[in-house]
Amino acid sequence: MGLGYARDHFRIAISRAMTRLLRYILLPALFVLALIGTLIYSLTWRPDARETLPVSCTGQPPMLVPGQALKVMTWNVQYLAGKRYVFWNDLAQGDDETPTPEDMAFSLDEVARVIRDEQPDVVLLQELDDGAKASDYQNQLKLLQERLTDLYPCSAHAFDWKADFVPDPHIFGSVGRQLATLSRYRIEHAERLQLPVQPANLISRQFQPKDALLATTLPLSDGGQLVVFNTHLDRATQPDDTLQAQVTAVAKVLDKHESHGTPWLIGGDFNLLPLGQYRRLPTEQRTPYSADSALHVLWDKYPMIPTNNEASGIDRAKWLTHYPNDPGLNGPDRTVDYLFYSPKIKRVEATVRQDDTLRISDHLPVIAKFLLPPN
Repeated sequence: MGLGYARDHFRIAISRAMTRLLRYILLPALFVLALIGTLIYSLTWRPDARETLPVSCTGQPPMLVPGQALKVMTWNVQYLAGKRYVFWNDLAQGDDETPTPEDMAFSLDEVARVIRDEQPDVVLLQELDDGAKASDYQNQLKLLQERLTDLYPCSAHAFDWKADFVPDPHIFGSVGRQLATLSRYRIEHAERLQLPVQPANLISRQFQPKDALLATTLPLSDGGQLVVFNTHLDRATQPDDTLQAQVTAVAKVLDKHESHGTPWLIGGDFNLLPLGQYRRLPTEQRTPYSADSALHVLWDKYPMIPTNNEASGIDRAKWLTHYPNDPGLNGPDRTVDYLFYSPKIKRVEATVRQDDTLRISDHLPVIAKFLLPPN
């Protein structure tokens, strides 16, 4: 009788303790976790795998004509930050976090000057900020378009990094980074295609960049189409599988258009080296890269600008496109920006504009002229 009573008393005590634990510890903890989850969800961005984007065209822009020449520029403009800084994410000892308004104004004018001087038919831009704390919440695409409104009646843009607040102490505010495509010819359709993202835990993943393809369709006068892709791939700090997965995803998209007989071209900051450059870099500069560049998935199939022979040959200095914000460097030292194109399109000429662009961005513009397929 006494033993049963003790067992019952013990069960009651345990039940009461569990109730108190649930009421005063577990439920409040779950509430806090739910609140944090809701806050993270509201502050961050989860794009769909495929999204149709608005296209902006003013007036009556012309259509492309089969067989015509087409001049294309791709340029990572580094959110107009200029070259006077070593940012916290450039090097371990970097401590700069934001450029001054004066430097961004200078870079804006310089980017517009170079584009106006070259007057490409299609401009592919990467790292234009919109609503980011680091660039004083500027809409940099709008600012640039105001300076080029007479040249490019059509445009489309897509975010590849966006959050109202990132808790990293170096950022501690909003981010907003875009791809933008400007065209003097009509754009009839634009899409954002999500690429694989870097592995991370559930919370960290919400604040990461979400690299993508910005696909724009330009109609031809004979009823055909040219599809132009703009991209900025992962900037790795250590070799991992992310860039390989991204390049593989890009290749599948390009293969699909090629198999359908649709001419295409793609430009952007691929953050990958051409054949032969890995061993030419100083050992301390090789860390983000792999000796076997994932870019071979594309160059094995499709023509590339610059070619491997150009980027690693006797005149390789002419084809360097990246000038890292490293005080130990006095000029560009690697190639990471490219144009790839369908074999149906013919390359006429190509160059990297270096002479007057070294102080505008940590990347240099790659420019090429093509001939579209005849009717």
